[in-house]
Amino acid sequence: MTQSFYVKFGKRLFDATAAAIGLLVLSPILVLIAIAVRLTSRGPAIFRQQRTGQFEKPFFILKFRSMRPAPAGKDALLTAAGDPRVTPLGRLLRKTKIDELPQLWNVLRGDMSLVGPRPEVHVYTTLYNPRQKQVFAAKPGITGPSILFDEEELLAAHADKDGFYLSTILPAKLEIDLVYREKIEFLSDLKLLFLTFSRLAGPSRESGSDPQTIRHLVTTRPIDTRASEIAVGPRGESAGDTH
Repeated sequence: MTQSFYVKFGKRLFDATAAAIGLLVLSPILVLIAIAVRLTSRGPAIFRQQRTGQFEKPFFILKFRSMRPAPAGKDALLTAAGDPRVTPLGRLLRKTKIDELPQLWNVLRGDMSLVGPRPEVHVYTTLYNPRQKQVFAAKPGITGPSILFDEEELLAAHADKDGFYLSTILPAKLEIDLVYREKIEFLSDLKLLFLTFSRLAGPSRESGSDPQTIRHLVTTRPIDTRASEIAVGPRGESAGDTH
């Protein structure tokens, strides 16, 4: 990873400034959303889940809860389109990515960046090969270069969701993230932020999330594991909010 001035100092300054302004300006809206989440379904307004951050340091990511709490031991790590656990309000929050706004606090704390690889749960990151672990050199982001993947739609078409995610989607995302970490630049981050906002305003038909496209992007050997061994999330958390 190129150690430019932006990587060493500018990115953190940009992140902290933008996150502080965002939290200040959006605070009334964030409070209203939190109240709406509490009033429309049982459970806390904020969902917390441990993820693997930069240099493999664990941290708790924050989201507005978009799913109904699952019974102990029944949490699934992945969420596909049409998942019945997602609340009506949660569907709107997930579609617009408003559920990710609490991560501005993660950015302000320094756990995350505005732009970077999306952080995964520990049960997945322990399966990375040495080359894939290089992604931990970059701080995870609220949005990132793999924004084009509509994971929920892709997963909905597969019965073995964990197997498909581990063998196809995750390796493809890591390939894209590894390319990003090699050359992190201010203008590139701005473009990714603009792309994120533009896709929320009106998603392009050229989504790049077709399964064949993703398979083409995978150039390393898929993670070798049995999906049945990782289907249960952390006890007491609705791990389906993972993605």
